[in-house]
Amino acid sequence: MTQQGVRWTADQVLALAPDAASRSAGGRLGAAGPWSGTGTGEGAVWGLCKDSGGEPYRTVVDVADASAPAFACSCPSRTAPCGHVLGLLLLWSGGEVPAAPDPAPDWVGEWRAGSAVREGTVEGAGSAPGPAAPEAARRRAERRAARITAGATELEQRLADLLRAGLATAEQQGYGLWEETAARMVDAQAPGLAARVRELGAIPASGPGWPVRLLEECALLHLLDQGWLRRERLPDGLAATVRSRIGLPAPADGPPVRDHWLVLAQHDAPDPRLTTRRIWLYGTATHRTALLLSYGAAGRAPDLSLPVGLALDAEVSAYPGAGRLRGALGEQFAPPGPASARPPGVTTRQAAARYGEALREDPWLDAVPVTLGRVVPVPDGDSWQLADADEDTALPLAPAARSRPGLWRLVALSGGAPVTVFGECGHQGFTPLTAWPQGEGEAVPLH
Repeated sequence: MTQQGVRWTADQVLALAPDAASRSAGGRLGAAGPWSGTGTGEGAVWGLCKDSGGEPYRTVVDVADASAPAFACSCPSRTAPCGHVLGLLLLWSGGEVPAAPDPAPDWVGEWRAGSAVREGTVEGAGSAPGPAAPEAARRRAERRAARITAGATELEQRLADLLRAGLATAEQQGYGLWEETAARMVDAQAPGLAARVRELGAIPASGPGWPVRLLEECALLHLLDQGWLRRERLPDGLAATVRSRIGLPAPADGPPVRDHWLVLAQHDAPDPRLTTRRIWLYGTATHRTALLLSYGAAGRAPDLSLPVGLALDAEVSAYPGAGRLRGALGEQFAPPGPASARPPGVTTRQAAARYGEALREDPWLDAVPVTLGRVVPVPDGDSWQLADADEDTALPLAPAARSRPGLWRLVALSGGAPVTVFGECGHQGFTPLTAWPQGEGEAVPLH
């Protein structure tokens, strides 16, 4: 629980987002531009958000209790919280909402007194805990599941139509077909399906061999649809993975694991509206690898930053899903400090086998975290690969990794000698993120 008067972090705010589309919308609205009349006081944050026209939307959030926030907005969005609520909270988390010297506006007071700005925005929120709250949450979950089921069924029909007409039609119809389908999946509150549909749209322009790649991606999308439509028959772990791939949020439910976590890598995925930071950790005692995700809105850097090569004494809890790789950082018992530890390395053959084994649990997995020991970067025609120094095997670098400056840092660090490399190993190849020289030496970020 966040104490009253303490601003939440951007991660805490974005954790409220019901889907990726709302998270993205919140990031776009987390800047001061569209807002006026903002203020905070007496455990509430409020503001007016100007949209395309007409009266600005009235948005108010009760921030007295981070574990059960109440909020309301006069916008027509059916998602809760909407992008305006998330944007206002991001503005507040960034210190850009002033403390109100005067009492809150009347409409805020009326809402806090029990007259919501928009009835039904948040069922049960803001009221005293009681039996109605779990029942309201169950009804919301059922309504969303029904929408996703309708979306998955529609998507199955569209995939069948595509195959019936022939893959060549995908090239003729262009990207518009997929964008419209993706929008339908957003309406169905299935952001994971929407993201995969958008990726389909780019494949016909990806060069020779695109029909094979399109068919492969269609097959994975069909598998995900069927996984959702038959989720009651799946083992618990696989069902959790399907829900995660569909885009249903879930809290970190694993027990806190305390360890000295070595920071293996940190890199950002920039986006005009939202920056996603990926931080890989390695537990030096438990030998577990965990991924932390942190977000920053509207051009701001994410709150969480952990320098590569340092280690921190902290607790990490796992999210549900195959491998339980994603974690949430809990209590930190000491600030990050220097560490001489390195993760143990495997061969390229073992890395490929590890990815294959992970696919059995999560067929939609793009890559797994792997540390390669004693590998040498060597040219391979127009590309590069990491070759085992002690075996006659190698892994190709992923296409995106070949054009980054980190490749040349890796080549310079190696100088023809074996190095240790941490990265992500997947169907497109290996993406190096951090390397250590032979013998003693500090970690070198490559991304």
